[in-house]
Amino acid sequence: MADCELCGAMKVGVRNVKTGKTEVTACARCIEKMNLGPKETAPGLAKAQSMHSKPSHASAYAAKGKKGKDIMLKTEKELASDFDKRISAARKSKGWNHATLGKRMAETVNIIKSAEAGKRPTDGVLRKFERVLGISLWVVSTEETTTHVDRSSNRGMTLGDYFNDQP
Repeated sequence: MADCELCGAMKVGVRNVKTGKTEVTACARCIEKMNLGPKETAPGLAKAQSMHSKPSHASAYAAKGKKGKDIMLKTEKELASDFDKRISAARKSKGWNHATLGKRMAETVNIIKSAEAGKRPTDGVLRKFERVLGISLWVVSTEETTTHVDRSSNRGMTLGDYFNDQP
């Protein structure tokens, strides 16, 4: 049971139908009134999809990324806090200017400069930096320390308590 995208009826049986070049979910009443046919797939495509689909015992939206990997099981690596300095130092050690590095990475000079200024680029650009410059920008993440406030006190933690606990 879902909502009809055409008339707005809620919790009705719907089907995927094609209207022009758009695919919508419509209830039986709208399909009949607008003379819409059910979405058709090519016979070869339907067979290929049924052969490649695996039965899944997990729900379709259970923390899966685009490639079906569980995003919660990723390695515990994070971007180094000094990634901008690492990129700049590696570029200078190779004797390249921003334009040369940009050509080797197939990226614009503005992306190179903004990364060296401390703005975090996309993961794809970070991988290009690592590959072209031969550096590692990812570090193993460390677990942050947590401070527990004594439950017997009636007040929460103050800034003074925080600074007194610092080493």
